Amino acid sequence: MPRVSPAAVLAAGDQPPSTAEHILDVAGRLFFRLGFAAAGVDLIVRESGVAKMTLYRHFPSKDDLIAAWLERVDAQFWRHFEGWAGPEDRAARDRLLGVFAGLEKLVSSPKCLGCPFLLAASEFPEPATRAHDVARRHKQRVRQRLREMSADIGAADADALGDQLLLLMDGAFMAARLFGTADHPGRAVFSAASRLVSVAA
Repeated sequence: MPRVSPAAVLAAGDQPPSTAEHILDVAGRLFFRLGFAAAGVDLIVRESGVAKMTLYRHFPSKDDLIAAWLERVDAQFWRHFEGWAGPEDRAARDRLLGVFAGLEKLVSSPKCLGCPFLLAASEFPEPATRAHDVARRHKQRVRQRLREMSADIGAADADALGDQLLLLMDGAFMAARLFGTADHPGRAVFSAASRLVSVAA
């Protein structure tokens, strides 16, 4: 019987992660658990099982590693966001509130450790740093998207509603980070968003 390699039995689209992706996976878990400063390169190298030179070949500096991880999380966030909103032909109000129904489910999970972009902005307060820049651009895009969705439902002041919803979202993420359990104020994010939307439109 011919020998079949492990790679041959992997389903399409289920390939093992590349070295860079593996490093990002490990680094991300450490960044979330310990913070960016405390998760040093030596620890990331040890936990990932790669040589330090291998890490630096993929990410020339820790700043590059942090920025690459945040950019990957940004892409993941938007996949979640659009999934929560649902198809384009869904009613605008349902799409907007769907985002907050999905968010409530996420922040209610004990596995949710908050928002990496808020974490980055707090650890890197200087606007010139790469981490702060990636975090700011992410939040600006979320703010604009919520403003657009608020306009779609006919809010009298769409910009104001979008900003309120962004603050609500960030508060839910921070509650998950602070309380660390499923029993925290973030569980009320959907009902709070529903009230804001009802008043505004």
